[in-house]
Parts: sequence; structure tokens; C-alpha cells
Amino acid sequence: MDLDAYVAEHAAQWRRLEALSRRRRLSAEETDELIALYQRVGTHLSVVRSRSPDPALVARLSRILLAARGAITGGTAFSWRTVGRFFTATFPLAVYEAWPWWCTVAVANVGIAGLMMSYVAAHPDVQSAFLSDADIQSIVNSQFRDYYSANQAQNFALEVWTHNALLAGQCLVAGILILPVLYFLAMNLVNLGLVGGVMIGNGKSDVFFGLIVPHGLLELTAVFVAAGVGLRIGWAWIAPGPGRTRGRALAETARAGTLVALGLVMVLLVSGLIEAFVTPSPLPTALRVAIGVLAWLGFLGYVVVLGWRARQESVTTDLAAELNEDVRPAV
Repeated sequence: MDLDAYVAEHAAQWRRLEALSRRRRLSAEETDELIALYQRVGTHLSVVRSRSPDPALVARLSRILLAARGAITGGTAFSWRTVGRFFTATFPLAVYEAWPWWCTVAVANVGIAGLMMSYVAAHPDVQSAFLSDADIQSIVNSQFRDYYSANQAQNFALEVWTHNALLAGQCLVAGILILPVLYFLAMNLVNLGLVGGVMIGNGKSDVFFGLIVPHGLLELTAVFVAAGVGLRIGWAWIAPGPGRTRGRALAETARAGTLVALGLVMVLLVSGLIEAFVTPSPLPTALRVAIGVLAWLGFLGYVVVLGWRARQESVTTDLAAELNEDVRPAV
């Protein structure tokens, strides 16, 4: 096929389709013309791909067709109802359906962290192997406590929010490879076990738990949810289950994981606010811990109640049929 001749013959139609796609309003005749040109240019793209696949021309026609498709189908308008549906049904359902994974991660991590803290607390030589005596005294006497009040509360809240959101995102994204998630969890365990063991071993268990519990319950639960969902994504392509290809299983599980990622942003914002404004506050320790426990129980209750209800109502965490790439018409 003479590509130059083909371009010269049809370039006017391509320009016309591009121009119509940019208009905000079209008459009935122009709408009909837009649809007809969209179908015609789709055929042109197929011809170019099969007979003379010039990358630049293929990219140009694909871009024109994409813009035309948007003009024909229109965009999805923003709706507060959709946002409300996300927080009252799809997000809690996505977390609820993955509960065996993140509960397993949570139980394993809490158990191992407890063992590590007990061992480090009972063996000063282990503390000395990782930290100098000066570092140990600094952590016990001031560093651990001052960490929560060294910066202005609003700045600290933003810092911990972004850090924890990044960690949760890494667990979700790296879940397909499984091992990186285990690495992130192991590093978190080492830090928690070492610092906790040092504080407990030096008689500061009340300070340690009084500062960790208010925000840590919700924060660590969010991280465990992200890690559990990430591992679930990785397992989907290893064992897709009956009736599903590996690709389909991975796509469906990853789409549910995306919902979890979006929802955890808000959960981690709450835990960040607690860490910045409640943890270092002069409130009595019992009250600070009570606030953290209530926030944690509120999240668990939210997931269980709304997630169970969404399942009973046959809500799905997958894309709507018209948005699913498996059923969308191809040009």
C-alpha cells in the first residue's frame, strides 16, 4: 500500500473528525457526521495497522479516535452519590472480602512483634548489638517521646499521613510479587520490636504503649489491610481458582485492591490526625488510649457492618459492565 497516497486521500476526513470532536455543541447533522466519520476512521486505522503499520500514523489516528469516542459517549459526571456509594458499600465490601488475608497478616505481625519485644527487653546484649548505650539512653529518656511533638502538629500529621499512605501503596502495588510485601512487613517488625523492646526493657513500657496505642491500632490495621490485599493480588495469579484465567483473576483482584487503596487514604488521614494531635497531647493516658481504641473499633465495625450489608445486597467491587475492558467494544 502506498502510505503517502492513502494519507493524502483520507487526511481531510481525519481533520474533520478531529475538528468535530473538539466542539462543545453539535447539531443533529454534525452528530451524525461525527459518528459516521468515527466508524470510517476506525476502518482506516485497521487498514493502516494491517498493511503499513507506521507508528506515528497509528498513534495519530488512535488519538483522533479516542477524542471522538469521548465526544460521542460523553464523560461521566461527578456525583456525590457515587462518592457516598464508595464509602458506604464498595470500599467496606472490598476490605470485608479480603478479611482472611489481612487478619492473618495482623495476627502474625502482632504475635511476632510481641515475641521480639519480649526477647529484646530480656536481653540487653541484643539491644547493645543494634544500638550504642548513648542511643539507648536517648530513646528511653527523650527521643521516643519527643518524636511526636518535635514538629508542629499540622506538619507532623501531613508527614505521617503521606509516609503511611506510601507504605500502604507499596504493599498494594508490590503485592503481585509477594516478596516485597514480606520485606516491608519485616522491616516494620524489626523497628517496632527493637524500639519496643528497648523501652520495655528499661522500664518505660507505660510510655511506649501510652504513645503507640492511640494512633497505632488504626495505623497498623490500615497497613495490615494493605499488605493482606497486596498478598491476595499476588496469590490471584498463582492460584486463580476454577473458571478463571490468571489474567482475569489478577485483573479482578487488582481492581478491588485499587478500591482499598483509595479508601485507606482516608483511614490513614484519621490515624495521622490522631498521631499528631492526640498522641502528644497533655490528655490523660487513659483518655488518649480510649480515643485510639474507639477509632479502631469504629473502623472494624464500619468494615464488618457495611461490608456484610453490601455483600447481602450483591454489590460488586468490580467495574460496571460498560466500563469493563472485557466487554467494551473495540475499534
